[in-house]
Amino acid sequence: MGEKHRVRFEPVGIEIEVDEEQTVLRSASEQGLMLMHGCKEGQCAACKSFVLDGDDIELDRYSTFALPDYEKEEGFTLLCRAHVYEDVTIELLNYDEEILRSGLPIQNAVAEVVSIDRVTHDLRHLVLRLIEPAEITFFPGQYMDIKVPGTDVTRSFSMANTSSKENGRLEFVIKVYPDGVFSSFLDGTLKAGDRLDLTGPFGVFTLRDAPDRDLVFVGGGAGLAPILALLRSMAERGIERKAVFYYGARTAKDLCFVEEIQALADKLPGFRFVPALSEPVEGEDWDGEVGFVTDVVRRHEADLQRAHAYLCGPPPMVEAAMPLLAQLGTPEKHIYFDKFTTTGGED
Repeated sequence: MGEKHRVRFEPVGIEIEVDEEQTVLRSASEQGLMLMHGCKEGQCAACKSFVLDGDDIELDRYSTFALPDYEKEEGFTLLCRAHVYEDVTIELLNYDEEILRSGLPIQNAVAEVVSIDRVTHDLRHLVLRLIEPAEITFFPGQYMDIKVPGTDVTRSFSMANTSSKENGRLEFVIKVYPDGVFSSFLDGTLKAGDRLDLTGPFGVFTLRDAPDRDLVFVGGGAGLAPILALLRSMAERGIERKAVFYYGARTAKDLCFVEEIQALADKLPGFRFVPALSEPVEGEDWDGEVGFVTDVVRRHEADLQRAHAYLCGPPPMVEAAMPLLAQLGTPEKHIYFDKFTTTGGED
């Protein structure tokens, strides 16, 4: 390990020590500090912050879409890419005081594959059982990094279940991409009984405590996983907030877990599930909503001033949904999102 330096976060007044060989975000996560972040790869800008004091900061490779050169020159940085070589003070631009100090330190783990089920043509339901440790504590909506054996490649996947406490299991819904490194491994090599190395939990896509606020969930593709975890958690905890889940798919064959989600209405009295197909196949048995999921939200919702919104799915969906929700009155600070980025053709 390298030399350590002090990093102070404003306006919250929290200080941590960060090793030169670690990014600021990684070090904060290991110390249980839940800074806002998304991809951890310098692509989504969720962790963008401003350097108030200190100059000796180097960034790992990142996208200039997340941090344009002019912003870097002005003093902005990406915490998921930043290495500090002196004491620095950083202003957090995007943070949630409610969860900032409620973090769980990340852990390394080994898990065994229980099952891999093909739930649609491009979604896989992967179930793992933790070996060491036998349990990992996480908040519903968080994710783990899974390593492809024999490589340095890791991919991030959200848990669809709410806890590993009872049986040590972690459940994922994973989208496969043509020629993707993890996708090829998942579909072509991985089998029941194999072991995988995991690291986590990461992420801040967790349910905020606001019993007087309605909930709007908008998802697509593998964005189903963390939203399913939040809904399952609500049912387990007896949370009766009015909630609606808009889920976008191309055709009826691209829908999965429909029966379980619909059955949640028995435990969640104020819950509605609204699936929508953007490209329904002629002759398909479908009498539900048709169109892009954001268009369906627009048709169904008129006033979301008192709502909390949770978005998870492909970047185009999230990028279209965020301004729409704002137009419908949802306060920006109450729009929470996981925007899946792609690395080498897969998430």
